Amino acid sequence: MKTAVYPGTFDPVTYGHLDVILRASKLFDCVIVGVLHNSSKSPLFSVEERVNILEKATKDIPNVEVKPFEGLSVNFARENHAQVII
Repeated sequence: MKTAVYPGTFDPVTYGHLDVILRASKLFDCVIVGVLHNSSKSPLFSVEERVNILEKATKDIPNVEVKPFEGLSVNFARENHAQVII
């Protein structure tokens, strides 16, 4: 099973982000969208709001999962056993 992670702040989520997610969902068995919590920035939306927005926007794509994370993207990829970072 090929798993890919797509990390980012997604603040705000754009149609470009959604296009990348949709294209990746066709290439990989599982796409995990990692929503970064960066305490050194003051985002427009909270992490919970961004996760909620992405979950609603991707609800019709069955192999996409949205998770919040902190720290390095490479560590998030390892924790989720991903072979690819988008």
